This record gives sequence, structure tokens and C-alpha cells, in this order.
Amino acid sequence: MKATSIPNHESTFFETGKDSDGKQFLLTQMSIPIKGSEQSMPYLQCRCINGDSSFYYQEKNTKTQIVLHYTAGYLKGDVAALSKPNNHVSTPFIIAREGTILNLWSSAYWSYHLGSGAIGGNTLGSQRSIAIELSNIGYLKRIDNKLVTVYSDTDVYCDLQETQYYTKLETPFRGELYYAKFTPKQYDSLQLLLRYLTAEYNIPHVFLPEDKRYVTGKESELVNFKGIVSHVNYRSSGKWDIGPAFDWEKIGERF
Repeated sequence: MKATSIPNHESTFFETGKDSDGKQFLLTQMSIPIKGSEQSMPYLQCRCINGDSSFYYQEKNTKTQIVLHYTAGYLKGDVAALSKPNNHVSTPFIIAREGTILNLWSSAYWSYHLGSGAIGGNTLGSQRSIAIELSNIGYLKRIDNKLVTVYSDTDVYCDLQETQYYTKLETPFRGELYYAKFTPKQYDSLQLLLRYLTAEYNIPHVFLPEDKRYVTGKESELVNFKGIVSHVNYRSSGKWDIGPAFDWEKIGERF
């Protein structure tokens, strides 16, 4: 899908409440106060109309971390992938490219999101953390003067001259040089969501040191770290999120 087509794609989901698998959702505008401040966080409650909750566990655990992901997809498919019946791979939050925070289930509960082979264990890590997905296609491949997605060499995301849609790294990250950019509204919404979650669960709003943000962590350090990390810190291969196209300063400088 072209980057220029994403706004219409997202607006269609908000209008119909239907994901790419055809599942229907009830979308309800909500707002919740942020502890210790005069701010509130607006969000869109997103619940399966048929009442299905089989993709997460309604079990509460102490939360010590927030893990940032990107979806490697587009919003309708993101919602579909994270709400597959009986799959138990999900996250409570997705941030659309136009900035809406979607909430699929209570952040007090949990579902698997780190994956097999995660440092410290997929179960324990998923239980103690809150996952946030940013809707973003991830890394891109160059073919001539086009950038295409990992899904197909004919799935054009943008042209090389459309630099507003991608970042070209000076050196490849996990073998890839081009990454789709996150939007300013996603940064704004993520900053607000982090402010809410860190206050609600008493999680320090701190990041790993810069030299450790894009590498797989040592088990003892990562498991005991209290704060905000990303998926690559738990996985040495097969994952690229949240990746070097993510600008930590755009959320860190506002705390």
C-alpha cells in the first residue's frame, strides 16, 4: 500500500469498525485522567462486537516495563492480527498513523507479545510488561527508484524522492537500510500514553542507555530493568522494532 493511501485506509476502519478479516468492532470514544496531572488521555475503546476475549488472558500481574513495537502492517490488518480468536498474541494498545490510541483490552491483563526465544522467557516477560504497537510497515526494500514493503516487490510504499515517508540509515540495522517513518501525531499520542501508563502502574519513565537501545539485552539487566524498552531488546533476530527510525528524543524530551 502506498503511504499516501494510508489515511483513507485508516478512516475506513474508523467509519466501519471492520478489520481486514471481517471481524466487527464496537468503537467508543473514551477519556481517562492521568494520575498526578491535570491531563486526560483520549482513546478509542475497540471491542469485538461478539464479545470475544480469547486473544488475551484476564489475569493481573505486576507491571514493571513498557515494550514498544511496530506492527509491520496497516491498521485494519494490525487489528485483525492482534485479535485472532484463541491466538493469545496481542497488545492492549495500537497507535494509528493519524494518532488515535486504540485500546483492545485492559492494560492490567496480558497476552504474549515478545515471541519464542525472548530473553528471560516469553511468558514472564509478557506478563510483567505492557506492550504498545505503533502502526508502521517497518523496513523497506529499494527497487530502482521505489521503496517496496517486505510483503511484495510490487507493493510500492513510496518513491525515493518522497523522503517524508521514510528514513535512510547511514549504516544498515539488522541488514536493512530503509525504514518507514512514524508520524508526528504518533509521537504525540505515544508520549501521552506513556505518561498515563507510567503514572498508573508506577513504572519509571526512563529508557535504556542509548548504546543499548538497539541491541538484545543481557538477561539479568533486561529482566530487572524498570522502564521503557523495545522489542529488539528481547530478540536477537527476526525482529526490527521499534528500530532506529524511531526518534526517542521526541518522547523523552517531553517528560
